[in-house]
Amino acid sequence: MADEKLNFQAEVARVLDIVVHSLYSHKEIFLRELVSNASDACDKLRWMALTQPELTADDPGFRITLTPDKDAKTLTVADNGVGMNRDELIENLGTIARSGTGEFLRNLTGDSRKDLTLIGQFGVGFYSAFMVAKQVEVVSRKAGDAHGWRWVSDGSGTFTVGEVPDAGRGTRIVLHLKDGEEEFLEPFRLRHIVKTYSDHIAIPVQLKEGDAEVETLNEASALWTRSKDDITAEQYKEFYHHVAHAFDEPWLTLHTKAEGAIEYTGLLFIPGQKPFDLFQPDRKQHVRLYVNRVFITDDCEGLVPAWLRFVRGVVDSPDLPLNVSREMLQHNPLLKKIQNGLVNKLLGELKKKAADAPDDYARFWDTFGAVVKEGMYEDWERRDKITELVRFRTTHGEGLVSFDDYVGRMKDGQKHIYYITGDDRAALMQSPLLEGYRAKGVEVLLLTDPIDEFWVANAPGYKDFSLKSVAAGGADLAAIAGGAEEEKQAEERKKDEAPADQLDGLVTLLKATLGAKVKDVRPSGRLTESPVCLVAEEGDMPMHLERLLRAHKQKDDETPRILEINPTHGLIKHMAGRATAGATPELEDLAFLLLDQARIVEGEAPTDPIAFGKRLARVMAKGLAV
Repeated sequence: MADEKLNFQAEVARVLDIVVHSLYSHKEIFLRELVSNASDACDKLRWMALTQPELTADDPGFRITLTPDKDAKTLTVADNGVGMNRDELIENLGTIARSGTGEFLRNLTGDSRKDLTLIGQFGVGFYSAFMVAKQVEVVSRKAGDAHGWRWVSDGSGTFTVGEVPDAGRGTRIVLHLKDGEEEFLEPFRLRHIVKTYSDHIAIPVQLKEGDAEVETLNEASALWTRSKDDITAEQYKEFYHHVAHAFDEPWLTLHTKAEGAIEYTGLLFIPGQKPFDLFQPDRKQHVRLYVNRVFITDDCEGLVPAWLRFVRGVVDSPDLPLNVSREMLQHNPLLKKIQNGLVNKLLGELKKKAADAPDDYARFWDTFGAVVKEGMYEDWERRDKITELVRFRTTHGEGLVSFDDYVGRMKDGQKHIYYITGDDRAALMQSPLLEGYRAKGVEVLLLTDPIDEFWVANAPGYKDFSLKSVAAGGADLAAIAGGAEEEKQAEERKKDEAPADQLDGLVTLLKATLGAKVKDVRPSGRLTESPVCLVAEEGDMPMHLERLLRAHKQKDDETPRILEINPTHGLIKHMAGRATAGATPELEDLAFLLLDQARIVEGEAPTDPIAFGKRLARVMAKGLAV
């Protein structure tokens, strides 16, 4: 059969361009990526052979072999792992066929260091071979297949695939090196790279140089089985790079061993940067499960909860059955005990970090806080422990605040922990809903993550204080004591209000004019500067949550809100004075403009954009005439 010529998927071509042209300072990592992929291939076949021993009967000893050939200017990286068939070669090397591709590509910035991290996380580190190779040839035979396949490309946009009848099991990658990359044919250079980046690989990485005796370059033992005292910080870091397919520095390393009723070892890492797939709908976890150092799965649903899905690493237990299936794992009570132990350890380490290194913890929280807060919504068993770790931005200063910090600063008479939700912190700080709280010196939590709408609705509160939205009806600011100056200003505002009878007349007029577009109209106790604001009635869906649901097509209709008016504002007083004579076209225009102004501030569109424009033009024209 003649070789078939195919085109790279457009996404692959983009990744190749970034790798080849932007990452010159990291060239040696191509070998780390190829060795790491080869190790994974051996791990997968070892697991398959538990139930299909015939797959490895002809060659049971796993190994990765590096073969430099100075005459041919080639470096070969070969393994005897699971291998690939024709379709897998095309899918794995010619396309990026997995969920999250669009987000992955949108996150590519052109910044070589950041993009390198994303490329590693997405599992396309194979393309780093083109940094040093002008042509890459891959020969692979899948375990159990009768023949193999060859994939060849120079990275320019196309590749060929053809049949190879006599291919050995596993994968052999031949790099035809570019001029100037001969350093990667030198044995001392290969020894140094493997020792630096791949010493922790549990599969022997061997150097085969001509007729010389084969030399094993790495420790070839599972890193997590070694004593902590024998492992350097650099080795931990490189193991993180291997297991997470990442290039950043781990923010936290946790190496723990449990003995007793159940035995397991965990080597877990919290990344320093946000993984690209953090908010994918499947919320997949990324901790690998081993049984007696035999790889079982990298998709074990019950190993860590979804709200810790950013954690990377391995867990190895001799107490689980070696031939356990993924279906059996989901119902295995030992797995639940392992999860409890791991999560409690992680929460303990995070609590310690928050206390001992608050600035460093703030960096973690800014990266992963939105995910941790999912645990506040769905992990009732650990909610109290998670609550201790939660941090907030507030109306008081720039730093992060804990619940304890907030409670310690509460005002006399304050019975609630106040919060406001929205999409943007800067916009929230300008919200009219905060004016009364700011005047009283009351601190308000600024919640800008979508999950905030869900956990606050289900949170029982903190200590003796309930959580309350400032966007909910019934502001209870009168009971909260302010300072002498604040109280004086409140008294002055009270004196400056429109007369009660005029205000009542305006409320009646606004209700009649706006009709079903509002649920109610009433004077506000929270506004000090703005003329109006919209609030939700107690028990109604929060406005920000409703907006999120409408944006995701999960809600069609819009709930009418309460329009609150500021009795001290000049415009409101003007309208109140005019309302005593009854409705006029001018007051009708102003009524709808006030409602639309309140909607715009909340991030909504005017009720009728065309009518809004006409009303605004009429009011402006009248003002110019005056």
